Amino acid sequence: MSDVNQTVDDMKIIRAGSVEPIAGPADWFTGEVYISSLFNAPSPSRLGAAVVNFEPGARTNWHSHPLGQVLVVTKGVGWTQCEGGRKTEIRPGDLIWCNCGRRHWHGATDTQAMQHVAVQEALDGKPVDWFEPVADDDYLAEVSES
Repeated sequence: MSDVNQTVDDMKIIRAGSVEPIAGPADWFTGEVYISSLFNAPSPSRLGAAVVNFEPGARTNWHSHPLGQVLVVTKGVGWTQCEGGRKTEIRPGDLIWCNCGRRHWHGATDTQAMQHVAVQEALDGKPVDWFEPVADDDYLAEVSES
């Protein structure tokens, strides 16, 4: 079996480690973030997925998804929060559903890195709307027990 990406029986196989991560844009993230885009499925599908790595202290800006987003934490420990809601700790194996159109953020804790797989659909070609950075006071606020 080859280590390169391949198409087999009309299925595309993307081998682990074959996608070079890119630095998360400063317009969308605070701190060091690395994104490995897994796929953006061809039309008529609207589905896309990426592996996102957050170094300690790194997080997304406030953002929303027109058709929602699913996060699956795969490594480390992180935090997430919907606007107006409680900041919550997230750990490996946790699945987070970010509701359609709801402003939220997610990222690593201030002392531990975190990795998640993000899956979302695009509406009219757009999977996310980006807003302002998360203020340090909000990021470092007390974690709610869940």
